[in-house]
Amino acid sequence: MNLISQEIQSMSGEIICPGDKSISQRILIIGSFLNCDMEINGFLDAEDPNSTLSALNQMGASIKKDQKKIFLTKRNIPFQEPSKDLDLGNSGTGARLILGLISGLGLKSKLVGDSSLSNRPMLRVINPLKEMGANIESKGTLPIYTFSSKILNDYKYDMPIASAQVKSCLLLAALASKNNISIIEPKITRDHTERMIDYFGGDISFGKKENAGEVELNFNKLLPKSSYTVPGDFSSAAFIIVAALISQRSQVLIKNVGLNKTRCGLIEILKLMGADINIHNQKIESNEQVGDIIVKSSNLIGIDVPENIIPNIIDEIPILSIAAAFADGVTHITNASELRVKESDRLNAISEGLSKLNISHKIFDDGIEIIGTKENIDCKDMINSFDDHRIAMSFLIAGIRSRNGISVMNCKNIETSFPNFMNIMNSLGMKINEKN
Repeated sequence: MNLISQEIQSMSGEIICPGDKSISQRILIIGSFLNCDMEINGFLDAEDPNSTLSALNQMGASIKKDQKKIFLTKRNIPFQEPSKDLDLGNSGTGARLILGLISGLGLKSKLVGDSSLSNRPMLRVINPLKEMGANIESKGTLPIYTFSSKILNDYKYDMPIASAQVKSCLLLAALASKNNISIIEPKITRDHTERMIDYFGGDISFGKKENAGEVELNFNKLLPKSSYTVPGDFSSAAFIIVAALISQRSQVLIKNVGLNKTRCGLIEILKLMGADINIHNQKIESNEQVGDIIVKSSNLIGIDVPENIIPNIIDEIPILSIAAAFADGVTHITNASELRVKESDRLNAISEGLSKLNISHKIFDDGIEIIGTKENIDCKDMINSFDDHRIAMSFLIAGIRSRNGISVMNCKNIETSFPNFMNIMNSLGMKINEKN
């Protein structure tokens, strides 16, 4: 499916932010592990979480969907070896976290995914799991084979790269194998798994250091709860925020956004660029901070993005690049080599798209320099999404400032993380339509 986004004059209105993809997947896994009756509110009914849901049910979980709610049902049997391949589709989060769970349980399985996921690196989770005692065979990517084994020892891991997925994978492996674990990360990454374990009564400590994280989990039995509420996905809100900022005479209210400090660094960066963003109605729900965001049109300026914040905005760098493209001055993004092993090589994808928008930039091994313009632009060719949902959505947002519109190829992938994206954005004033 190809989409075209056209120039607009303003955006206005309010929207409830779609549920957080990462948290939706984590609560499915931990909720199934708890084996209790639980109602999950705010679940993101999208392809990635649904792939995780299906894989868990193949392992013996009892998860059902009813409109916007998820129901987990207590069962009389433990997790079982799946009778067929566990297909995680495009979900890197699902693949890595379920691999941790399966390894900790000592189950035999085969994990597979689509062509994009099958090219993403998995040794970063496989190697420490093997050190913990898991029996795994893989060439470093999917498919991954696990065999009956038992993690018997406590484990301490000094992470070479900052990755919330690696950290969460190992925490789940330790939890499932009833072992203690200590993890040191070079920079603090998103802490949804830690917060969720804490919410259910786990003996876990985290977030004590400013520039480096230390996570310690001591095994104890988690306490079931009857409900869990998933906050809105900040990564989805990011597209709405930037759209309002770069359009004229715009004001948008985004309600129920997750504001976990390890996730919403983009707000800090955009404010440094001059963005008019305010937060209201902050509260804690299911151990996560939530609030409403009001964003208004702003004259942005280019900045040097602080390196220490990059791990916490890694998913938002594509849309940050669009904000930088329409900022006055130069924006430098460095320390972002992780972008090369996402759903696509996002640095190359961003660069190719900016070239078609005639936006001056330089690409480096670990980042990009973007020379912004205050003027509207002309797009000289169709943008390749590289089957990457965040690339597709980012360049559709850029269409707001394109005199001849921006066409983006292969946008079906948007459904993996932001279902109903086109209708939501159009309800606020954008003009996105299918292109033949």
